[in-house]
Amino acid sequence: MSEADAGTVAKMAVKLGFKDEDLVQELGYDDDVDFKLRDDIEDLIGSAMFDEDDHDVVDAVIFWWRKDDGDLVDALVDSLTTLDEGGIVWILTPKQGRDGYVPPSDIQEAAPTAGLHVTTTAGVSADWAATRLVPRKRQ
Repeated sequence: MSEADAGTVAKMAVKLGFKDEDLVQELGYDDDVDFKLRDDIEDLIGSAMFDEDDHDVVDAVIFWWRKDDGDLVDALVDSLTTLDEGGIVWILTPKQGRDGYVPPSDIQEAAPTAGLHVTTTAGVSADWAATRLVPRKRQ
């Protein structure tokens, strides 16, 4: 990775809205994740991210999701179990043309069923795109 690309990834961790002392849970970790982005998020929040076995209440969830990972609605519902009120879910999917690509329409369709609303999408690295999801406001 070039220095310019590394700087872009570091800026992306900030752009995702994380700050020092945020509690972040990471789901869907595997050997294909963007390790530079992970490291930059952990540097920014000042601690390691929680994994799938942790049950503490968190400010955000980082969810690495690939085409063949199962039922997206069920996974999104499960991601909400530890999310604090006002928290966000970032679903990270491989970009188009990469193994495991997930069409944005899949996320758009799954989010409302899981009680979430899509707010923004951004490329966060050479191989991954991120979609920001927030819980729908209760009436």
